[in-house]
Amino acid sequence: MDTIFILLMVLVMIASILLVIIVMAQNPKGGGLSSTFGGASPAQFGVQRTNDFMEKATWTLGAVIIVLILISVVITGKPTTTAPAQQPVKKEAPAPTKQSAPAATTTAPAQVPAAPAK
Repeated sequence: MDTIFILLMVLVMIASILLVIIVMAQNPKGGGLSSTFGGASPAQFGVQRTNDFMEKATWTLGAVIIVLILISVVITGKPTTTAPAQQPVKKEAPAPTKQSAPAATTTAPAQVPAAPAK
């Protein structure tokens, strides 16, 4: 599974680099490669045919990248193990330890002095 994922990522990288090269070769004002080939002889590889090729290559490479990424998500999205879901562990309060309780002091009730004799 890892080799398939690596292969898909390599293909995505290659398609991305080709897409960058094709986009950089285009000129936003209609120049680019079409202006290079268009001046010499339009009958061989004309301006319109070059623009069509560049546009189709751009859309095709974009679609290829999207499809490869979706395939890689589908492949890696599935869990590889079927381990049962673990139940959350409840932490119980620690049991109180038996400590020796302080000895109870027994004191006699306070003695009230007897009333003075008359």
